[in-house]
Amino acid sequence: MARAPLLAIRSLPSWLLGRAAARGRALVAEALAVEGMKMWHHVVLSAVRDLAPVAQADLGRGVGLDPKDLVGVLDDLQAAGHVLRAPDPRDRRKNAVSLTAEGERLLQRCEKAARQANDALLAPLSAAERDQFMRLLIRISGTEG
Repeated sequence: MARAPLLAIRSLPSWLLGRAAARGRALVAEALAVEGMKMWHHVVLSAVRDLAPVAQADLGRGVGLDPKDLVGVLDDLQAAGHVLRAPDPRDRRKNAVSLTAEGERLLQRCEKAARQANDALLAPLSAAERDQFMRLLIRISGTEG
């Protein structure tokens, strides 16, 4: 009798987490696409809301995005009227980024869509299992605070 392919790999927690993460990213990406958004655009909008006004360089470091990639995302968001870039009041040599009112409304829609996608991802779990799963993910991800 032949063994199932990749049985050893498929039993690794890292492989299972990777598969779950890929499914979660796909669900969120699909939900954001309905709003005309991409994942990094959503991440940057969220960070701008939390940090604004934020220097462009600090924003890039905060979200872990390469500066040239951040410029492209910000160009897209600014062209769509979702963010503003203006001289940083603390250092006029830098640009500070902030949300527009339309950017805030879009972010609220995207956050709702992302929550719904994550609810779909975790649908097989009970409420208690979801809470436990989140606590365990936080522990193994090293993001406990």
